[in-house]
Amino acid sequence: MKQLKIKGMTCPSCAEGIEKKLNTLKGVEIKVCYPEGNGVLTVKGDTRLKSLIAKIEDKGYQVTEMDQKQANTDKSTLSAANNGQQLHVAIIGTGSGAFAGALRAVENGARVTLIERKPIIGGTCVNIGCVPSKIMIRAAHIAHLQQHHAFDGIKKHKPVIDRHQLLAQQRARVNELRAAKYENILESNPEISLVKGDARFKDANTLIVDQEHGNFTEIKADRFLIATGASASIPPIPGLAETPYWTSTEALEAEVLPESLCVIGSSIVALELAQAYLRLGTKVTLLARHSLLFNEDPEIGSELHKILEAEGMTILDHTQAQAISYQKGLLSSGKFTINTTQGQTLICDQLLIATGRPPNTGSLGLEKAGVVMDSDGAISVDDHMRTNIEHIYAAGDCSNQPQFVYVAAAAGTRAAINMTGGDAAINLSAMPAVMFTEPQMATVGLTEAEAQHNNIKTDTRLLPLENVPRALANFETRGFVKLVIEESSRRLIGAQILAPEAGEMIQTAVLAIHNQMTIEDLAGQLFPYLTMVEGIKLCAQTFNKDVKELSCCAG
Repeated sequence: MKQLKIKGMTCPSCAEGIEKKLNTLKGVEIKVCYPEGNGVLTVKGDTRLKSLIAKIEDKGYQVTEMDQKQANTDKSTLSAANNGQQLHVAIIGTGSGAFAGALRAVENGARVTLIERKPIIGGTCVNIGCVPSKIMIRAAHIAHLQQHHAFDGIKKHKPVIDRHQLLAQQRARVNELRAAKYENILESNPEISLVKGDARFKDANTLIVDQEHGNFTEIKADRFLIATGASASIPPIPGLAETPYWTSTEALEAEVLPESLCVIGSSIVALELAQAYLRLGTKVTLLARHSLLFNEDPEIGSELHKILEAEGMTILDHTQAQAISYQKGLLSSGKFTINTTQGQTLICDQLLIATGRPPNTGSLGLEKAGVVMDSDGAISVDDHMRTNIEHIYAAGDCSNQPQFVYVAAAAGTRAAINMTGGDAAINLSAMPAVMFTEPQMATVGLTEAEAQHNNIKTDTRLLPLENVPRALANFETRGFVKLVIEESSRRLIGAQILAPEAGEMIQTAVLAIHNQMTIEDLAGQLFPYLTMVEGIKLCAQTFNKDVKELSCCAG
């Protein structure tokens, strides 16, 4: 009998596949445990161990033979704190990363305790982030089209906005999705339990959960996953703390549309909400510390600046708030007064602060567990979501990974695989990012500047949307497609898109980068005609051709 360590399995069916492949061989019997990443192999007759290992490795796994000491150690890792009983995983948070981790951990044989400090579960995305914001943005888009579209023969008119009805519909859909994707799953899974309260580490193996009325409970576990998310950053502007300012949470839940709104911030959340309010009829002024989307390719921010100003937004680049005050009204709502570093005095009905989202780690007592954080308070993790403490993991916005919900969910799943004996890393080299303004922004890989900073010689092309047939048919040609390639290999290494449906287009570039396609490979693919994604093919063709000289639907 031989004990094998098998790395690379990602689900129980992987173990079943190995068993099916080998157990059909005469004199061979293997039992594979996916959670532990182990196999017990019994061989009778002349079959050689090396050939059997090769058959397993042919399926893409890494196999090593363990001695008895290694086997005993590995077997004990799943029950280090429970004396051979079921592995216990404690997860702080109940958002996307937390639930993805919980479900995979249970699938791999563990029991899970979720800890949540808020009255409702589900985290930012479904409750106060992605879902409600996209509903509001879509409603604003429909309102905008009623009075601003490009088609002759369709009468334009000013939309009638009933904010109370819109908000009721938004809340209903949020409640529906939270129930379907979180609450119902929790109720139907006996291996997942929920504890309400504020969690903090007593030591590296114990959590204290502070509950109502001064009560608390202690939770010991074999593994810990921190998935506490992030919250709105509030800058230290004199006077701000004494005003009824909004964060994105209040902006999405506002029952009345203000006549005027000032927005402090110039990244994704700020721009999405600023344009949504603008299209719903609010006069919007945006203060950008630098320029729009300062950390992206500068051509994106420059073009979007023109587009938003053309829609009626006032954008103040290189402007910060120096002091803020609020005066209550006698018969109406009050007014905010904002003094800027450029000498302006701005007066508005409401103020939205959207200047970033630092991680929720300050109250976790991480120092008592010995967990290392970076200077911004984000938990430092490797590509396996491991912290510097071997049995403590972190995923999502509280870690030093990019703050996107799909990154959090992927990280939570992989953390659970690793906590239950597997080996799963996250690869962020081809990670898409999307902003849902109109037009949308979508990016993946390196910008031209980032590549050059990394000493990569590049070649780039930028294709205005006026060269994309679908954009012409839509009478909507604002924006562009930009592709970045490595000059020596001709491989695609980056894409920046500003276009309607950019979020749907970007995955083509993601897959091209992931599969190390050259620009010629990409240009030679079949793309359906009169789609926006055809713009990627056309841009790829410009590396070798002038698209203005190509026939319609040129291959």
